[in-house]
Amino acid sequence: MSGRLWTDDFKLEAGAILVKKTGHRIVPDLALAHSIFTWFCFYFFVQTWRTSRLLTGHKRPTMAFYPDKPRPWYFIWSVMHVSGARLVDDISTADIVMQFDDSTETANEVPAVKPGAHVLNFGCTDISKSRVSAAFEKASGESLAVDPTTFAGRMVEKSEMNAAHDGRILEGPLDAPVEGKTYQRLIDNEIPGGLVEDLRCCLVGGSPVIVFRKRRPLDRRFLNENVQVLLDEPRNCYSQEEIKIIERFAAEIGLDWGGVDVLRDRASGKIFIVDANKTDMGPPVALKLGAKLRATRRMARAFAEKFASKKR
Repeated sequence: MSGRLWTDDFKLEAGAILVKKTGHRIVPDLALAHSIFTWFCFYFFVQTWRTSRLLTGHKRPTMAFYPDKPRPWYFIWSVMHVSGARLVDDISTADIVMQFDDSTETANEVPAVKPGAHVLNFGCTDISKSRVSAAFEKASGESLAVDPTTFAGRMVEKSEMNAAHDGRILEGPLDAPVEGKTYQRLIDNEIPGGLVEDLRCCLVGGSPVIVFRKRRPLDRRFLNENVQVLLDEPRNCYSQEEIKIIERFAAEIGLDWGGVDVLRDRASGKIFIVDANKTDMGPPVALKLGAKLRATRRMARAFAEKFASKKR
């Protein structure tokens, strides 16, 4: 991944767009065209910010990625530029070095870095659903994973892979699990209006900074097709103890930067972390442009305070 051209990341295969790194397929339709147009509107403003940073002339921290470089549609790309950090190719000279790898499991060794450099996400080597379940249970004491051969009731079967969006609800117990799948208890995150709500929490330094309230129809709960996204603050979405759970989860999984999907169970009121992403895209397409820009500024401010304060 990360050749000079964006098109190097994709190829056409059997009428779909194949993402080479992850193996996921994207259907080229009107919804995709709308998403691309919406993203380019956001990209225009980020490029304006980036240009203004280049023209200021002040000394800025440098940042490098390994083994891949993020494309502009990844959240870290816009946050990096808005924070004032400058992208460099030479990892050994960078002030900040981040592991950037879309793979579910990674084995990237920390490259040679200069003394005092911030090294991010190299401890995050496994974001499979099973690993997420285990880390959440250790952080919260609440069990999410189930044994599909003994669990009686509704459960979710989903791929272990990152960003597969292939979950489906089954009634247990099952005769046998499917290879490559994981099984979790069904979290009832329904809200009024026939919608489900995911509380996508974006982290900097392992701590929540912003939350995207992502809402979609109940019958499309596992698809990344939001009908409404609202920008919110962690303190409005979680209690102080819940924020500590999220931070303990991030520490357990080695996530310095990224996003976690948090569901609030309607019956118990408890939160459950069901997914983690160290290379999250964003902000979500359905979020209004003004909110996209505010979210990016907030993340950039937190990133700068933690990792990229101006050099004197």
